[in-house]
Amino acid sequence: MKTKLNPRSITTALCASLLLPIASSASALSLNIGHTLAPESHYQVMAEKMAELVKEKSDGDVVIHTFPQSQLGGEVKMIQGARTGTLDMLITAQAPLTGTIEAFSFFDIPYLFDSVDDANAALAGPLGDHFLEMLPEKNMVGLGWLSVMERNVFSSKAINNASDIEGMKIRVMQSTGYVEAYESFGAMPTAMGYSDLYIALQQGVVDGGDTSPDQFVMDKFYEVSKYYNVTKVHYLPALLIISKSRWDSLSEEQKGWVQESADEALAFGVDYYKESYEDSLVKMRELGVTVVEPELETLRKKTTAVREELIKHVPGGAGLLELLE
Repeated sequence: MKTKLNPRSITTALCASLLLPIASSASALSLNIGHTLAPESHYQVMAEKMAELVKEKSDGDVVIHTFPQSQLGGEVKMIQGARTGTLDMLITAQAPLTGTIEAFSFFDIPYLFDSVDDANAALAGPLGDHFLEMLPEKNMVGLGWLSVMERNVFSSKAINNASDIEGMKIRVMQSTGYVEAYESFGAMPTAMGYSDLYIALQQGVVDGGDTSPDQFVMDKFYEVSKYYNVTKVHYLPALLIISKSRWDSLSEEQKGWVQESADEALAFGVDYYKESYEDSLVKMRELGVTVVEPELETLRKKTTAVREELIKHVPGGAGLLELLE
């Protein structure tokens, strides 16, 4: 005997089944993450990897939307947004954090590290943990460190030793550690917006600037600078931050998904930067840029007095140096 189906029951069941995925999607936790670099940068690669991982781990219950190239504002604005709870997450370089936590100026000291690997290892240990522990009292939570970026001088002439840099007008970040480092070389650190640097080089207003190999290639500085000098003066750390108010609103399970995804994505981003670093040196050579490896010891010696003086002015600087060593 066949069971007679009630059309109204069928309609009700169909409607319920159609609504299920919509309800699930509506209940998903949505997080926005912003940064200032290009879509092909290690920042964006890391952010996309984290989005992919958290979606997988949470079975779609946590969704991350990425916004590169300052779509959500510059780093200072995004830091403020995280502190006030109007922005969920951001990737930022360390330098803009010094206005909020002065101790972060420790990383502006020249020749603090010997290499990208050396710096990343330090940040993965007690030194990095110590800095992350400073963030919650400023309404931010540090989910971890992305790779440091090695800042080298690109210029209109080769820098083989310390004497070659004397008298050069070089655009650097306007932090005391950067300005005084280049003054110790006898160079003239020049204040200028990063967006104005290309034209300034083209017109000969400045002789050079400092940035990492990948940024040099991505921003096409090879068109206006024929020398990339691996001076290794500064290593600029980058970190992943979530608003403390947003973090505190998550369940323990959600926090677990987000932190695990961050850990894996940050490690992926560190490897990606290292590959990108090497690839960019190859690429710039192909584009006619001369990659110069200066005598680093002559440059280091020039900054000795500045290093000692800068450490005195960093809150807890001596203790931070001990943690590093």
